[in-house]
Amino acid sequence: MAQQMKTAAIWLLLWLQSTAGVLGERTREKMYEPILGASCFRRLNGTHQTGCSSTFSGSVGVLHLINTDADLEFLLNSPPSPPYAPLIPPHLFTRTNLLRLKNAGPKTISVVLLINRSKRMTQFSHELNCPNQYSGLKLNNSTETVTCDASNVANTWNRWGTGLLHEDFPFPIYYIADPEEIDKLEECFNKFNNFDYESHSLRSLCAVEIKSFMSAAVNSEVCMRRTNFINNLGGSKYCDPLEGRNVYATLYPRTPTESFDVDATEKFIIVSCRLDTTSMFDGLGLGAMDSLQSLAILTQVAHMLHKLLPSANSQPDPKRNVLFLAFNGESYDYIGSQRLVYDMETLAFPSRSTRTTPISFENIEFMLDIGTLDDIGNIKLHTLTSTPPAQQLLQKLNQYAKSSRYGFNVNIESNVGYNIPPTSAQSFLRRDQKFPALILNAAPNNRYYHSIYDDIDNVDYVYANTSQDYTKLADVNDAKNISWSSLQMKVRNVSSIVAMALYETLTGKQYQGNQVANPLLADEFFYCFLMSSDCPLFKASSYPNSPAGVPLPPMRYISVLGGSQESSGWTYRLFGYLLSHQEPSVPKENCTQLPLFYFASLNGTGECRCTTQNYTHALSPAFLIEDYDWRSGQYSTWTESTWSQFSARIFLRPSHVHEVTILSIGIVVFIISFCLIYIISSRWEVLFEDLPASNAALPMPTAC
Repeated sequence: MAQQMKTAAIWLLLWLQSTAGVLGERTREKMYEPILGASCFRRLNGTHQTGCSSTFSGSVGVLHLINTDADLEFLLNSPPSPPYAPLIPPHLFTRTNLLRLKNAGPKTISVVLLINRSKRMTQFSHELNCPNQYSGLKLNNSTETVTCDASNVANTWNRWGTGLLHEDFPFPIYYIADPEEIDKLEECFNKFNNFDYESHSLRSLCAVEIKSFMSAAVNSEVCMRRTNFINNLGGSKYCDPLEGRNVYATLYPRTPTESFDVDATEKFIIVSCRLDTTSMFDGLGLGAMDSLQSLAILTQVAHMLHKLLPSANSQPDPKRNVLFLAFNGESYDYIGSQRLVYDMETLAFPSRSTRTTPISFENIEFMLDIGTLDDIGNIKLHTLTSTPPAQQLLQKLNQYAKSSRYGFNVNIESNVGYNIPPTSAQSFLRRDQKFPALILNAAPNNRYYHSIYDDIDNVDYVYANTSQDYTKLADVNDAKNISWSSLQMKVRNVSSIVAMALYETLTGKQYQGNQVANPLLADEFFYCFLMSSDCPLFKASSYPNSPAGVPLPPMRYISVLGGSQESSGWTYRLFGYLLSHQEPSVPKENCTQLPLFYFASLNGTGECRCTTQNYTHALSPAFLIEDYDWRSGQYSTWTESTWSQFSARIFLRPSHVHEVTILSIGIVVFIISFCLIYIISSRWEVLFEDLPASNAALPMPTAC
C-alpha cells in the first residue's frame, strides 16, 4: 500500500510539473509577440568596426512612430520614458537623423526599426560617395583612390550615398518589410503609447526587444587574434573573413597538360564583371541595377560568342581565347579581383587540379570590365591612357552600336584619365598602371546603390514568361513578344554590341549576320535572380530531378566560409550550361567528372555536355600572408562578426512606478522572510518539542 501511495505521489508531481510548464509557455506566448524582419550586423576591417549590435541580453525600447521631423525632435529633446525604439520610414532614414540618434546614446535610443513605408522615398543608398575609397588605384603618398574625389560629391560615383554602411551604431537596427508586421507594430503603438505622453512613465507601454549581439569588436586584427587557437583555448570564434568563390569559364576548352609552366603563346581577352552586392541588412539586397545587369550582359556575351564561334581551330589564332570572369566580394575592397591578381602573380591560377597551364599577366591581351550600366543607352569606355587596343575596340563598338541595320541606338563614348569607375579593373591597374584595362560604365544614376531597394522596381523589370526556347540566338527584328523599351531588350542590345566587337577582334572579320543575343535569355535570367530560384533557367542548368530552388531570389552577398554561396553556385551552373558543347556519345554514368557535366537541359530529360566553367577562391591575400600589416591598405581585410541568434518581439513594458513597487514588495518580503527564518532557527527547541519517534528503540528493561 505504501509503495502504491509513493508511486501515485510521483505521478502527481510529474503531472503538476508538466501542467505548470504548459501554463508557463502559454503565459509567455501571451506576453510576447514575435516580429519578423532582418537585422543589421557587424563587419570589421583592418582599422574599424562597422554595423550594429544589441546588448548581450537584448536591447529593449518603447515603440514610437516617426512620421515627421517633429516626432524625432520629441524623442531627442524630451523623452518621458526612455529608452525608445523609433519606427522610421525610409525617407527619414537619413545620415543626419541616424547620427543624431547615435549621439543621443543608448540611454535614450536603444533600438531603431526601419519600416517599409517607401511612398515618400526618393533615394536610399548606404554606401560611400566613393565606393571602395581606400582600395582603388592610388598615386604615391596617397591613402585614397585617385579615381574619385570624395570632397566633390557632385562628381563622385555615388552622389546619393550616406555612408551608413560604414558607420558603427551602439544599438540594433531592424528592418521590417511585411505590411502585416508593420500594422501590428503601429496598432500596438497607437493602443498603448500614442496618447498622454506626460504619463508614459506612469503606465505600461508597448515595447520591442531585439537580440542581435555581435561577438567581435574593435577591428579585424584584434578579432582574428582572439579567434586564433593559440590564444583561444575554448575554441570560440569571434569573426570570419569574408570569402566566397569567383566563377570563370573560357570560350574554348583548354588543352590538358602535365606541365605547369606558363605558355607564352596562349593569349586571353578577359571579359569580367562583379558577382556580388551588399546592403545593411542580413540576407537582403538584390543589386538589380548595381551589378546584376552587368552579370546578365556578361552571360549574354559569353553565350552569343559561344554560338557564333564554336571552334578555336577555325580562327586565325587557335591559341587566342576569351576568359569570362565573375568576381565575388568586390563590394568589400575588391576581394575577388585582388585574390585573382595575387594568384596570377604566384602562378596559382587556375589551380593544378584543372590540369592546365597557369595564366600569367603576359598571357593577357586586354581586359574588358563591365561596370555599372545605370543608363544602358549612354555608355563610356574608360581607360587610364589612350592606347591602340582601346581605340580599336571603341571603333568596333560604335560601328555596331550606331548601325542602322541593327537599330540598337546605343551611344558609346571614350573617357581617358583617372576618372575610372570602382570596378574590378582597379585591382589590376593598382598592380600596374600600364595594364591594358578597358571599362564599360555608364554615368551614375542609381539612387538605391547598395541598399535593399535596388530591386525589380528600380530596374523596371516585368517577367514576360513566354515559355519559348531561350538557348538559341534571336533574329534582330524579332522581339520575342517583349517590349522594345524593356530591360530585356536593353540588355540584348548592349550584349550584342559587345559580342559583335569581340567577334571581329577574334576573327578579323566584321560581323555580317542577323543573329543577336536572345532577350528571352535575359528574361529568364532576371526572373531567377530577382524573383525566384525555382525557375526554368536554373532547372535546365542543374542535374536532372534535382530539388527545386526555393521560391526566393538567391542571396548575392559574399558571406563567409560555410555561409550561403547561392549566387556563385548558380552562376557556375549557368556558365557551364551556356558555354558547353553536347556530348551525345557519352552515357550518363560516364558523365561525372569535369570537364563533363550532366545537365537537365531545356527539355529536362538530361544530356552530357563538355564544359569549361570552374571556381577560384575569393579570399583576400591578407589572410594568407603571415604577419600581414593590417593597416597597410594593400589588401582587403574585411571580416564578419559571429552571433548567436537574431530575434525580435514586442511586449508591454511595465511602468517605472510598477517596477519600483514590485521591487519594493520583493525587498519587504525578503526582509520579513529573513527575520522569520532567524526567529524560527533561534527558537526551534521551543517551537518544535524533541519527542522520540514512534518506532524508536525502547530502553533496556531494568532488573526486578
